[in-house]
Parts: sequence; C-alpha cells; structure tokens
Amino acid sequence: MLLLTAGHFFSDFYTNFLPALLPAVIASQGLSLTLSGLLVMVFAVTSSMLQPVCGYFMDKGSYAWLLLVTLPVSAVFICSSGLASNTLYLFGTVAVSGIAASLFHPLASSLVGRTVVSGRQGLAMSLFVGGGNLGFAFAPFVIIYVLVHWGIGYLPWLIIPALLLTVALYSSGLYKTDLRVARQRLTEDPPWYKSKNILMLNVVMALRSWPQVAIPTFLPVLLAGQGHPPLLAGHMLTVFLLGGAAGALVGGYSGDKAGHKKCILLSLIFCLPPTYYLLSASTINWLTWLSLALSGALLQSMVPSSIVWAQTILPGNAAMVSGMMLGLTFGLGGAGTAITGAVADYIGLPQALLWTVVPLILAIPLTFGIPDEAPARQSPQTFSVK
Repeated sequence: MLLLTAGHFFSDFYTNFLPALLPAVIASQGLSLTLSGLLVMVFAVTSSMLQPVCGYFMDKGSYAWLLLVTLPVSAVFICSSGLASNTLYLFGTVAVSGIAASLFHPLASSLVGRTVVSGRQGLAMSLFVGGGNLGFAFAPFVIIYVLVHWGIGYLPWLIIPALLLTVALYSSGLYKTDLRVARQRLTEDPPWYKSKNILMLNVVMALRSWPQVAIPTFLPVLLAGQGHPPLLAGHMLTVFLLGGAAGALVGGYSGDKAGHKKCILLSLIFCLPPTYYLLSASTINWLTWLSLALSGALLQSMVPSSIVWAQTILPGNAAMVSGMMLGLTFGLGGAGTAITGAVADYIGLPQALLWTVVPLILAIPLTFGIPDEAPARQSPQTFSVK
C-alpha cells in the first residue's frame, strides 16, 4: 500500500511538471500562446481523459507488469521535454508522458483494492489519493528551484526517484498480481454505458471537478488583476492544494465509517459556504485563508469515496471506473473551466468564478438520486501473485 501511495506521489509529481516548465519551454522553443495552449490540451487529454480507456483494456487482461514501465516512462519523457530540439519532439515527449500517467492511475488504484482487507478500502484509497495530491502540490516548487539554481539541463536528474521506486516495486512482486482471478469470481457486470449509477456518479464528480480546476487555474489571474504580487498567488495555491491532500486523507476513512454516498453528500453541502466566501470576498483576511483550505479539503475529500463507490457498483471493471473517477471527471472539470474562461470575457472573472458554485449545488440532488452502495458480491481479493 505504501509503495502504491509512493508511486501515486511521483506519478502526480511528474504530471504537474508542465505548468512550471511552460515559461521556460515557451522561451526556448519560441512557442506562440496558441501552441502553448495546444500543448497543455494534449497533455490533459493523454494524462486524464485516456484513463478510463486504459482501465477498460486493463480489466480485460492482467497488465500489472505495466507498473514497472509507467513511472520510468513518465519521468524520462517529461524531464526530457525541456530539452526538446523542436516542437514536434516537444509534443511527442509530453504526449508519451501523459499516456504513461493514464496507464498508471487505473492500474494502481485497482491494485489498492487488492492489497487491503474488506472494509478498509476507503482508508487505503485516502492514502493513495492523498499521496498523489502531495506530489502534485510539491512539483512546481521543485521544478522552479531546479530551473533557478541549476538550469533546465539538470531536469533529467529528477528521473532518479522514479527509477529507485521502480526497483522497489519490482522487489515487492506487485507486478505479478493477477487481476483476472478476482474478476472471474464475480458475476458478470453490465456494460458501463448501461449502468445508470456509474453514469450519474461521473456527472456528480465532473461537476465537483469544475470549481476544483477553475479555482487554481484562474486565482493567480484574479489576484494579479487586483494588484497582488505573484508570491501571494503561489502561497494561496499551495494552501489550496495542501488542503486538498489533507481532505483526501480524511475522506476515504470517513466513507468507510459513514458510507461513501453520505461522505460525498456532506462534502458537497459543507463545501458550499467556504467556496462561496472565498470567491465573493472583497479582501484577503484570515477567513479567506481558512475558506481556501476548507474548500480545497472538502472538494478533494470526495475522490477516495467516489473510487471505492464506483468499484462497488462495477467491481469487475475496477480499473476502468477508477480511471473515470481519477481522470475523466478531472478532464471534464477542465472543460468546465474553459466555459468559465469564456464567460469571464463577458461578465468579468470574479463573477464567472462565483458561478462555479452552481455545479456543486447541482451535484447534490444528483448524488441523492444514486442508490446507496450495495454490499460487494464478493469481498475484494487481497494481494496475491502468480
């Protein structure tokens, strides 16, 4: 479990390289803003939107051996993207790194369910998701430190942690896990597109992702427009992301104790006041900082419960539904963020951001409409190797 959590830490660590690298890449490649936006879109599609597709094929066979490939590939290609000699190579390295991330997430999250006893899946998923959040939060600081003190040519040194962790994963034998054993003992699941509950849960989590993606995306722009220094934006983003990591650690455990549906419902309801205050406050004070941390924590606290709940609904498609909760809904939240940006051109950024509270409100009755998770037809299989 700790190895999988460490793997998620470094996978998300490498996934969040691009925003910090982008200014240096624009300068070295002479990229236009249009190409820069396209580069970000390519990475978003390959690293997030492809996750359920990768998970679908993993559920059809035993691909646990990919655990030894995904982290090194992700690290090598994203760390070499800053050294790209031309635009085509740059796009290629970013795309391959993103695909590796899309392979890792559904695979590792399905393995989480095989490494813990029944009734502790939420806590395990909290650790797993929280580890990824921490890696995501620390990446910009590490990248900027390397760029400022040593330069872009030293980025390949950051490949070393991925290689060391891969050695540890190999030694553990996790890559030998036969995921097909657990699936063969389960009654055949209906196709995901015929599962109303899975589709509704995807909508709920996509609506939740909308403000979660929009706030860190546009908060620096909003603060700059109000005359605040860039350092303040960096500190506020850190509080938001670390709050999310803390929320993820608590959310799955709470789901184990109170039920995953109830955890998501309460998080949605309690998230409304701090998020509204954060986006409507005219000054920055201690309440703003508290609201920032609470909003990040409550928004992210729903993710572990959503994964466990989705795996309960379709236990024979654990990798695919994990990819939906971790990747697809996040990508859909990015699409919502694009809508927020377009609306901001007409009504202003403060008002447009305030409207991102509405998706959270819409998600509440939709969550009520999803039946409580039924007991699994069979307890998830604990870790075993061939």
